[in-house]
Amino acid sequence: MTTDILRFATAGSVDDGKSTLIGRLLYDSKSIFEDQLDAVERTSRTRGEEQTNLALLTDGLRAEREQGITIDVAYRYFATPRRTFIIADTPGHIQYTRNMVTGASTSDLAVILVDARKGLQEQSRRHAFLATLLQVPHLVLAVNKMDLVDYSQERFEEIKREFSAFATKLDVPDLTFIPLSALLGDNVVDRSMNMPWYDGPSLLHHLENVHIASDRNLIDVRFPVQYVVRPNKADDPELHDYRGYAGQVAGGVLKPGDEVVHLPSGLTTHISRISTADGDVAEAFPPMSVTLQLADDLDISRGDMISRPNNRPVVTQDLEAMVCWMSESRTLTPRSRLVVKHTTRTAKVVVRDLRYRLDVNTLHRDEEADALALNEIGRVCLRVTQPLFVDEYKRNRFTGGFVLIDEHTNTTVGAGMVVGAE
Repeated sequence: MTTDILRFATAGSVDDGKSTLIGRLLYDSKSIFEDQLDAVERTSRTRGEEQTNLALLTDGLRAEREQGITIDVAYRYFATPRRTFIIADTPGHIQYTRNMVTGASTSDLAVILVDARKGLQEQSRRHAFLATLLQVPHLVLAVNKMDLVDYSQERFEEIKREFSAFATKLDVPDLTFIPLSALLGDNVVDRSMNMPWYDGPSLLHHLENVHIASDRNLIDVRFPVQYVVRPNKADDPELHDYRGYAGQVAGGVLKPGDEVVHLPSGLTTHISRISTADGDVAEAFPPMSVTLQLADDLDISRGDMISRPNNRPVVTQDLEAMVCWMSESRTLTPRSRLVVKHTTRTAKVVVRDLRYRLDVNTLHRDEEADALALNEIGRVCLRVTQPLFVDEYKRNRFTGGFVLIDEHTNTTVGAGMVVGAE
């Protein structure tokens, strides 16, 4: 019986073995159908490969297989008796930085693969930085293809020292190093007999046991209102005065009787009832979707926020944020006009200033930059047409993250993380 869900992203340089690693996890956990395995075995034989190419389990399109690259974020699922896993397999190419941001934004853990022969590459450092920028709390550096360096402890320790030195520049709460061979299965599911010098866990054992409950312990009560529920009175006269506020809990624990404050009005009231699709509950916590009933009749609408009276988010129209730009057709510049989608609130926004563009390879800040192009990241100042209820991203991903939308095409053009508010 599964106990909880672990979301993790895999990243790294091109051809470091991400797809093979995921294929090995899917294969060894018996999470693929026989016909899928048969198709992969046939393709492997057609190519003249001696072993079944497990990477083909994740490179879904034939065109991608022919190119030999993975070009998008592929979400995969598998389970063990301890946990259910959701994997975001992100591409390694520099032009797909936005895909890495998408995959890591909801992850509990990131696995950065490194080819033992090549050592750290620019993409390795870039993806490690992006994972820490996105506040992924657990990082695993998986030194892959150890079979091609004769399972050398010296080579593993060399890469470990190099990455540890780089990690001192980053905010990495939890860092683990694992030597493995995704192709042969060494230290992926079971401990390898080929590396007796390694006394740590296999990758799957680490994934099953890494502690994530405290990472999600967002103590600040945050409840963005998504929908106001007003049943049809004609269907049930008893619901004549029913008014509920539906949404997903973004932080803290809510219970009937709790005092809460409504934003932006600042009026306080008490929770009288908490309901779900399965009936009433005694408490609600992230990421539950519930409907609240309040003791008082307040003027509440979509986009409003419910929190504790003495622990409120910042109410502001001026934000400072790190933004990853995702548009190929336009750039982000000062005075750009966009739409911001933050929790359940949508508003127009203008870019007041571009503070700097960040080189994710060297961490250099280019304060002379005047625009952000596709996949570039920078710190910007935004002015919103109506108040948002925000926390810093490092404190709460839900209320600290947002997306930017082109108001003419309605396409997502950027993802942002709040670092400050005025």
